[in-house]
Amino acid sequence: MGSNRFCLRWLGAMAFLMATVAAPDGRAETVADFYKDKTVTLFIGFTPGDGYDVTARLMARHLVDHIPGKPSLLPRNMTGAGGRNVMTHVYNIAPRDGTVIATIEQSLPLQQALGEKFQFDCTQFTWIGNQIAGTNVLATWHASGIKTIEDAKRREVTIGATGSGSSQQPKLMNQLIGTKFKIVLGYQGGSQINLAMERGEVDGRTNTLASFKSVNPDWMRDKKINILTQIALTKSLELPDVPLLLDLAGNDDDRTLLKLISTSATIGRSIVSTPAVPAERAQTLRRAFDATMKDPRFLEEAARAKIDYNPMTGEALERIVAEVMATPRPLADRLAELIGGIGEGR
Repeated sequence: MGSNRFCLRWLGAMAFLMATVAAPDGRAETVADFYKDKTVTLFIGFTPGDGYDVTARLMARHLVDHIPGKPSLLPRNMTGAGGRNVMTHVYNIAPRDGTVIATIEQSLPLQQALGEKFQFDCTQFTWIGNQIAGTNVLATWHASGIKTIEDAKRREVTIGATGSGSSQQPKLMNQLIGTKFKIVLGYQGGSQINLAMERGEVDGRTNTLASFKSVNPDWMRDKKINILTQIALTKSLELPDVPLLLDLAGNDDDRTLLKLISTSATIGRSIVSTPAVPAERAQTLRRAFDATMKDPRFLEEAARAKIDYNPMTGEALERIVAEVMATPRPLADRLAELIGGIGEGR
C-alpha cells in the first residue's frame, strides 16, 4: 500500500513538472511555445474524397492558423472497420499532448451505448467541435426505380454501407416501418459506395445532406438521387416535402427508438482529440475550432466547395455524447435487438 502511495505521489509530481516545463528563456512554457514548430496530425478514418475527408481537410487547413504557435498540418487517412481503426489508434497509441486530432464516425457513440465492445471509450475523447450538425438522408440512385419509402416497402432495395454503424438506420427502418432494405457491407468509404451506386451495384446509401451537396453537387442539381427520408431531429428547410424518419413511426415507442438513432445526425462530422489532453491545450483546440468556423477565409473556401458547415461547440457536443452514452439499458437492448445485434458486419 505504501509503495502505491509513493507511485501516485511520483506520478503527480511528474505531471506538475510537465505542466510547468520551462521555455528556452526560462519562462513557463505557454501554449504558443508548445505548438511552435510542431505538427498537428489529422487522422481521417475514411478514404480520400469521402465526405468526412473533404470537410475535415478543408477545416483543418484553417484551424492551424488559429492555434497559437502556428503549427503545421499533416492529414493522414487510416481506413477500416467503419471508422473504428482510426479511433483505436487515437485512443491507445497517439500522443496525448494535443498534437493529434481526428474525425470520428457519427454513429460510434450510439454503437457503444448499445453494448458494442470497442478498444476505446467515446466519453474519454476530447471533443473539439462538430463541423456539420445537420441532416442525414437515405437516398437511392435515380435508375433504381425507388423514389419513396412506399416503393422501398414493395421490393428489395440494396443499400451500401461501410460497417454496422452506417447500416443501423436502414436496419431499424426494416423492423419498424416495413422497408425491404438489403445491406451490402464492406465498403471502405462513402466515395466507394457512390461509385457502386453509379455502376448499379447498389441502389442507395445513407449520407449527410451536406456531403451529397459538396462531394456530388450534380447529383442534387440533376436529380440523380431520390431522397426517401430525412434522418435528423428536425427537418431541413431544403427538403420540405421529404418525410422526417421520426414521422414514419407507427407509435410512441417506435418514435422513441427512431429519435435515438436519429441523434447521430446531431453528432455529425465531429472532430476529437485523444483522452487526457492537458486542459489548456484542449481549450486552445476548442477555441481554435470555434474561430475557424467564423473565419472569413474559411467560409469563402467552404462556399466555393459548396459545403454548408453548421458548427457546434466542443462543450455542447460533449454533453450530447454523454446523453447518448447514458441511454437506459432496456431501451438500448431493444434497439440492439431490432437492428440485429451489435458488432461489425452485423
